[in-house]
Amino acid sequence: MANGPEREMVLLFSEEELREMSGVKRGGDYIEVMCGCTSHRYGDAVGRLRVFINGELEITCECTPGCDEDKMTPAAFEKHSGRETARKWKNNVWVIVNGEKVPLVKTVLLKYYNQASKNGNGSHRSHNGRVCHRDEFVRCNKCNKERRFRLRSKEECRIHHDALADANWKCADMPYDKITCDDDEERASRRVYRGCTRSPTCKGCTSCVCFGCEICRFSDCSCQTCTDFTRNAKV
Repeated sequence: MANGPEREMVLLFSEEELREMSGVKRGGDYIEVMCGCTSHRYGDAVGRLRVFINGELEITCECTPGCDEDKMTPAAFEKHSGRETARKWKNNVWVIVNGEKVPLVKTVLLKYYNQASKNGNGSHRSHNGRVCHRDEFVRCNKCNKERRFRLRSKEECRIHHDALADANWKCADMPYDKITCDDDEERASRRVYRGCTRSPTCKGCTSCVCFGCEICRFSDCSCQTCTDFTRNAKV
């Protein structure tokens, strides 16, 4: 079991593709590399970029020892760095390859981001033509059990979105499927079924993992993910 996710990451990016990049680390469903963005006024802001199996990009900033900005989108990191020509993060955020700064757009790291973005523009749909979101899980802060959230409607997506953002979320907060901390957690053999229309036991692909759409992003939410989506949708 422990080697499963790592084998999948090898399929995403080969050792050869990542060999010359600085700071490469492999996680269960992501790879991490050193990244940065350069401002003519403030110099280099460095951070750690995580590329997830579903195409999401997440940056933890290390511009100063006291900076606590993490889980930033590349666009947010670009703005945080003080880059003068912002809103071109694919060209402005870089990684170190063979000792040189190389824009993300010239690396393999955007391969799955680009696939996920294309799916958000129409191909990310189930057989009935509706946008597809797989089931997700949130862990209870009280009993530490994971609970399933179905994301078939905008209302269900919002319930999951808010629960995920709540560090103190607990089973009793579930608005449907009355669940308490005394209820058993789903068995691992059951949790692998997430509602993907391509494969019942899919671990996450561009058919069932949405990178952002009108159903799962909210204009009245102030989180960075929703704010970035709403701003980009208006461009």
